[in-house]
Formats: sequence, structure tokens, C-alpha cells
Amino acid sequence: MADDGRAKRLKSSQDGGVAEVAELRARVAELESVITKLKLDNLQHIAALKSENEQLRRGRREEGSHEVLPVATLVITAVDLSRVDKSIVTLISSFLDSSNELLNLALTCKSFGWRQPMSTPNWSLVEEVARQAVFSRATEEEMGCLPQYVRGTATWLSILHRYEHLLIFDVLLGGYIEHRNGDKTAVCAKGEDYRDSVAVSGSYVMSSGAHYAEFLITGTSPCIGIVRPMPGLDAGAYQENFHLLDNRFYTDFLAQRTDDWGNSDVHACEYFCDDGGMRWTDWHDNRFDDEWEGRESCQSGDTFGMLLNLEEGTLTVYKNNRRLGVMMDGLSGPYCWYVSLYKSQTVTGTVSIKRGALPDFDGATRT
Repeated sequence: MADDGRAKRLKSSQDGGVAEVAELRARVAELESVITKLKLDNLQHIAALKSENEQLRRGRREEGSHEVLPVATLVITAVDLSRVDKSIVTLISSFLDSSNELLNLALTCKSFGWRQPMSTPNWSLVEEVARQAVFSRATEEEMGCLPQYVRGTATWLSILHRYEHLLIFDVLLGGYIEHRNGDKTAVCAKGEDYRDSVAVSGSYVMSSGAHYAEFLITGTSPCIGIVRPMPGLDAGAYQENFHLLDNRFYTDFLAQRTDDWGNSDVHACEYFCDDGGMRWTDWHDNRFDDEWEGRESCQSGDTFGMLLNLEEGTLTVYKNNRRLGVMMDGLSGPYCWYVSLYKSQTVTGTVSIKRGALPDFDGATRT
């Protein structure tokens, strides 16, 4: 009886195990079906996304769908510059800041640098920009100091370059002075000690209006002033000690006189930076005034300014943008800027010249 019971239980257990296995297999089959369906759905979704993306790329609109934005593409279009209005190109070119930049533009393309057959004066585009730059920047007084345009001789580009370098020391008198590192806006003493020489801004002749220049003093005590233009003076003949208030040369200087000099007998007038004194000459006698109203010395590192007002006939001086006073009056006729330098055992240095903002005659600076 006991053995029969065990046999029945074993058979029942075996039947239950078979049923459980069958159930697990059914469950696995169901899961595999779900997975297959998910994979199919996923593939269909991917295909739909690809199709939609392709439609977006082509920028097409399908029936019943929202409008889609087309994908932006870069389109390169060739422009024929000959069809662009010349005034527009001229305006754009005017933003170039210097004559050197305009020269580079002219060398870049023959259309910019060659003469334009359709223009009345037959100027190139670069020449027209240079001409406009000169007339827009230069004052009436500065225009009088610039070379005149002459076809085949002076170009507007060269005139603009001259305007950009309006104040230079282009005349050296005496054998003890030289340009600093080839820079014509700065001079320094050389050679023996206690030998004077002079540098003149001879190409900038001031004959009317108001003119202002600044001189930066470095390690020296120069004389700075105005002198009559003497273009016929042979600078090569003066290779020793030289000064514009040296009576040995007065006959040579007076031989350069022209009717333009007018009635004023002030032919050279200078400020001595060491003590602030003033000296002037009619090239017969020398006069000194150590007590003029604004007497004050200038030292190394100072910026000394001179305002020549030929409407009022006055020479006013400034130190570091501060007005010292009127140093000379009764001036008329043409003048040039100059500096006189000497070197000692303890004093040497340079003086540079540049244009400055024109002050008002009451001492304020114009804006």
C-alpha cells in the first residue's frame, strides 16, 4: 500500500513539471512575439523619420502636413565690379586710412589703379579717393603748403602722402646735426661739443592763417622758433658751426629776401628752452628779451607748442598744453619752423616735430 502511494505522488509530480515547462515555453514564445513586434515598430518608426528628414531636406510639403522650413544652403554668386556704381566703390575705398593703404589697393587690381576712361579728369579710383581725402582733411592754410596737382608730375596720391608728412625737417644747416634713425620728423646733435646746427621745416611755408606745431624735447635744451623761408640757400655750403643769429651769415640771408617778406623786420625769432628767454633778429642786429610775459624754461620730456597767427601777427607759446603767453608780435610775411641744437659733454638728445590740435587764441584747445 505504501509503495502505491509513492508511485501516485511521483506521477503527479512529473505531470506538474511537464505542465510548468509547457507554460514557460508558451511565455517565452509570447515574449519573442512582443520583441519581434517592437523591432518591427521601431524599424517602421526609423523609416518614417528618414522619410520626414528627406522631405525637410528637399523643402517639400506633403498633403495634410504643416509647412516646413527649407534647409539653408550657401549660394556663391559672382559679382561683376564693372557694374557696381563707382561712387559706392569710392566711398568704401575712402575708409582706407593712409596713402600707403591706397597704394596697396592700386597695386592689387588694375581697375583701381589705372585711369578711368569714363571719368572727366581721367583719374583712377585711387586718385579720386586721394583727392577727396586731401580736400576733406587739409585746412586752407595747409593746402597752400602742398604741391599743386599737375598731370604727369604730381599725383593726388603723392600729395596725400606729403600731407601726411607735412611737418618734417627737410633742410639741415651746419655739420653737427642729423636725422634720428632716418626719421625726418626728429633731429639730434652730433660730432663735437658746443657746435650749433639748425634744422628747418623748409617745405612748410606759413604765409597766412594760423599754424600750430608741437616739439617734443628729449635730453637737450634747444632753441625753437620761426625763420624766413630761404629756398635758394645752399645748405651744403654750411658744414661748420651754424646759427641763424650768427652775424657772419646775415649777408647770405638777406640776399634771399623777396617782396613776400612784407614790412616786418622780424626775420628769425626763437625761444631758448634752457631759461625761457626770447631772441630775435632783423639780420642786422640781434635783440634779446629775457623778461617777456610768459618766460618759463622747458626741460627734457616737455612738449613745447608754438602758435603762429598771421592774421594777428603774433607768436604764442605753450608748455605741455598750457599757454605761457605771446612771445612776439608785429609779424607778417612767410615763415618756417626751425630748431637749433648743440651737444655738450653732459647734454645731448633729440627734438621731434608734429602737428597739434590748433588752440583757440584765448588758450583753450579747439575740438
